[in-house]
Amino acid sequence: MATTNLPKPSSFDRTLASARSTMMFSEVARLAVDSFRASKTRFLLTMLGMVIGSASIILVATLGSTGKQYALDQLTSIGPNKIELQYGGGNISGPDNTSTPDYMTLDDMRAVLDQVPGIVASSPMLEYHDNVSLGGGITKQTTLLGVSPQYRVVRNLVVVSGRFFDDQDELAHEKVAVIVKPFAEELYGTDKAAVGKTISIKGIPFVVIGVFKEAFDTYGQSEISDHTMLVPYPVVRYFTGTNTLKEIFFTMRSASMVVPASERILEIVRSRHYAGSVYTAATLTDILSSMAKIADMLTIVLTLGAGITMIVSGVGIMNSMLANVQSRLKEIGIRKALGATSREIRMQFLTESVFLSLSGGVIGTIIGLALPLTLGLLTPFSIPVNPWSPVFALGSSVLVGVLFGTLPANRAARLDPVQTLKYE
Repeated sequence: MATTNLPKPSSFDRTLASARSTMMFSEVARLAVDSFRASKTRFLLTMLGMVIGSASIILVATLGSTGKQYALDQLTSIGPNKIELQYGGGNISGPDNTSTPDYMTLDDMRAVLDQVPGIVASSPMLEYHDNVSLGGGITKQTTLLGVSPQYRVVRNLVVVSGRFFDDQDELAHEKVAVIVKPFAEELYGTDKAAVGKTISIKGIPFVVIGVFKEAFDTYGQSEISDHTMLVPYPVVRYFTGTNTLKEIFFTMRSASMVVPASERILEIVRSRHYAGSVYTAATLTDILSSMAKIADMLTIVLTLGAGITMIVSGVGIMNSMLANVQSRLKEIGIRKALGATSREIRMQFLTESVFLSLSGGVIGTIIGLALPLTLGLLTPFSIPVNPWSPVFALGSSVLVGVLFGTLPANRAARLDPVQTLKYE
């Protein structure tokens, strides 16, 4: 007896055979795959918008994280463990109704060092402004900062040429100076040429033993300007004739010690001065926290902006699904005539919408992750990837598929089987 090889029934045929019973989700998924295969080009073009949207979300989040990390690294390079004690105001009343500023002194710094544990470096700062003589009748306005050798550690300075003065130079009251790089280049052309030169201040010659720069450009917002010379603290006292200080710098062993130490330092200094005097302890803790919040908010705003692309692609998915419903009216009518419920029809088209949206989201997520990871492997740059960005991208893909697939699914579910069977 001859046997006839019948074609293997498709998933749609198998679904029709069991249409009178409740459809399993696996059957709905097979119908969605069959629908996708039947219109590959249309669905691929529709999916493209979701691919771009998902990739944009991840890339924008990555750029935001990278920018945040860069900004925090730059700020941290100033000195994350630094405490800058400043005099803010207040006078000492004396006889004849005279008053003098209640500045800090070296004794205040010594008291802090004795009573606050965890301080690894400290430096007083005495400021003096004057014109320096370069010889040949040439003078330049400059700022002399009298500091200790530990000032280099406290301010995280980078010595680009020569050396920084040491404890021996300070004890011997050596007339040596370390000048900032822009000043050295202005005076001598290069930082290396400045080392060994002599600069005269009030007729006293100072030998330039080094050139430095700040680890992070503060754009003039620090005590260091483009015409700054650092000299040993005892030497600057020759010019000021005073022991008073407007600023004292401390560096703590760890960043976690900065806040409690700053509070304790203020208590000690205030206890040694008049009640009306004002002192502040500036740290980078609050600045770093505020910068992190601002960067996070900007990242969220930019990511939401990139999410608009997904909304646009959602409109494209809705239009494609509406056209898909229109082209399959007879199929819907047959299924309803065989007993398929409105809920099953709705579930079928909603699944197809989510399948289309999620497929684009997965491809876009892979592309969005591949670009920064590849760049990080092929270049020395470290690009942090926000671990929540893929979750947000895929979650948004599913949400877009549900929201923009609901209208076509409801329209298909409400169709009258008699009218759809008559459709040509």
